[in-house]
Amino acid sequence: MAKQQHTVGSSTYENIKRDIMFGHLAPGAKLKLDALKSRYSASVSTLREALNRLASDGFVKAAEQRGFFVTPVSKADLLEIANLRVLLECHALKESIEKGDTEWEGNLVAAHHKLHRMEILMQNGDETQTETWKRYDWEFHLAMIQACNSQNLLSLHSKIYDKYLRYQLLVLTFRGETAAEEHKNMLDAALARDVETSLLLLERHIQNGLDHCLDAMD
Repeated sequence: MAKQQHTVGSSTYENIKRDIMFGHLAPGAKLKLDALKSRYSASVSTLREALNRLASDGFVKAAEQRGFFVTPVSKADLLEIANLRVLLECHALKESIEKGDTEWEGNLVAAHHKLHRMEILMQNGDETQTETWKRYDWEFHLAMIQACNSQNLLSLHSKIYDKYLRYQLLVLTFRGETAAEEHKNMLDAALARDVETSLLLLERHIQNGLDHCLDAMD
């Protein structure tokens, strides 16, 4: 029974988080428990647990005596998140390239293949698989840094990446062939074990995505 309750709680957490990231629950919106009960078919206790967890992750604000609200968005917050992503992901990538083995290389190539196939569909005008595209994008970036051998680092990066991804999804427009080329260059540099070029390409990739988001927020 405890396992079932944990599953329901985790599912509720993931569903609310997804709706926040995709903007179905708008930034700044009040999260009323009665409405959430109907929307997610969850008990008040399960919802409170999920919302408190989301608050600790930074996606929800818990205001004393006022309830829960979706965390607002701002350019200043996006800039801070992007800078943190650069720090964490670049450090993890350096460690990963230096420690990665043949299995890491194979996983990286496979992750890029899935992402590239989706990018081709997107370039051809198919925008029906946005969620799959962003999942493959995440899987590629994770594959790049997976061999850093630090679960603490990977966990911190995952949380920052989700916050960064939220902004991308809220103002989502595909950067097309440019982003696809950036990913291919990053793959080649990592497989060549060229740390300096890999870090330069990754930082430039994140900066280009940041600029794209900032322009869309104007």
